Amino acid sequence: MTKATLAVIIGNRDFFPDRLVTEARADILKLFKEMDIEPVILDDNATKLGGVETWTHAKICAELFKKNAGRIDGILVVLPNFGDEKGVADTVKLSGLNVPILVQAYPDDLNQLTVERRRDGFCGKISVCNNLRQYGYAYSLTGLHTVHPLSDSFRADLTKFVGVCRVVKGLKNARFGAIGARPGNFNTMRYSEKMLQSFGISIMTVDFSELLGKAGKLSDDDSRVKDKLAAIKGYAKHDSVPSLALVRMAKLGVVIDEWMKEYDLTASAIQCWTSLQQNYHINVCTLMSMMSEHLMPSACEVDITGVASMYALQLASGSPSALVDWNNNYGGDPDKCVLFHCGNWAKSFLPDIEIKNAEILATTLGTENTYGAVAGRVPAGPMTFARISTDDTQGIIRTYVGEGLFTDDPLETFGARAVVQVPGLQKLMHHICKNGFEHHCAMNASRAAAILAKSFETYFGWGVYYHIG
Repeated sequence: MTKATLAVIIGNRDFFPDRLVTEARADILKLFKEMDIEPVILDDNATKLGGVETWTHAKICAELFKKNAGRIDGILVVLPNFGDEKGVADTVKLSGLNVPILVQAYPDDLNQLTVERRRDGFCGKISVCNNLRQYGYAYSLTGLHTVHPLSDSFRADLTKFVGVCRVVKGLKNARFGAIGARPGNFNTMRYSEKMLQSFGISIMTVDFSELLGKAGKLSDDDSRVKDKLAAIKGYAKHDSVPSLALVRMAKLGVVIDEWMKEYDLTASAIQCWTSLQQNYHINVCTLMSMMSEHLMPSACEVDITGVASMYALQLASGSPSALVDWNNNYGGDPDKCVLFHCGNWAKSFLPDIEIKNAEILATTLGTENTYGAVAGRVPAGPMTFARISTDDTQGIIRTYVGEGLFTDDPLETFGARAVVQVPGLQKLMHHICKNGFEHHCAMNASRAAAILAKSFETYFGWGVYYHIG
């Protein structure tokens, strides 16, 4: 993952001891070094001790932030004492930054409530938050109202906050490619481009015929095709796949890669059936799996909000995501179900990955036209699920997030598959159906639901259902 850069505002109020500001600066710099976070922080001689209290201090600090705006992911407000709430809010306003903010306040020591060591950060934090709210800024809070920066509790807070910063920055600058038309019968894949654009998510569309036409003109001897073919063969077992299908995959892969590079696209959603099988005679799943594995997530059935969900999970966790169907009950267990696709999941999910044909599509489109799907079973481990959906009739974006477990329960079937245990699964399914969510959701082998819930609700203003069984 890219190294995080946080701007730091150390609040101060001059009738509190100077040593508290000096100590706080040392604590933060030590912590950032341990956690590999890059600070943008005032020198201790730029203002009094490098703190922010007055209007003049706010201007100096804001100017520093402006000079580094392109690399700042978030703002950490540190209150070693009560601080000056107006100085903090003015700094954020003057900087012009529109990034997540985390407010931390030091705890007092009951044995040191003296003039020399008293902090009053407990009260000061309330005032800082009040002013940030008045100025119209969204912000995050630590788990404990007051917490020492070098404690385990704050390290966990900061880890979560850095994840939130990645999600917010990534989604606000996301560029997704929509390749082809959604399957005609899948109204579930409809979404609002304009609504997504209002939050910084751009969509670039292309007719699949353009890419298929270009792929068809590539020679088998083209060096790009040979390189892509070698990459496909090295990616997964492919013994059952005819060489002609592998070459067709390679040619289409070259064209998709070049199109995405040309438009600086970070992810894609692809028309995976039925035109592709009827006109080009392969499945595109392997190429999608490879892109997702290399952190360029790709969703099937032109599910743009599905790939947005995949990308958000990837940003939160730093690992590949996959798009799944909530597909089958698992016997009579109310808290377990089967996740499935035919499939295009990243290799990270499938230790036994193999390129095969798509058995369900083959029943109507022919086995010879459906080679390219990947198959395998997800092993036991942690799991986070998420879904972003544009509710066009109400003009809002709604989401749900939650966590569960991949299990090793027996499952005899084909395709890309997993058994998951989600506490309160029936409650979740009721929520999904009652609120008209899609049958797809994104999954990730992580614990990242809290990061997404905070990002979606606090910094995008989206409705969030955080499922806790």
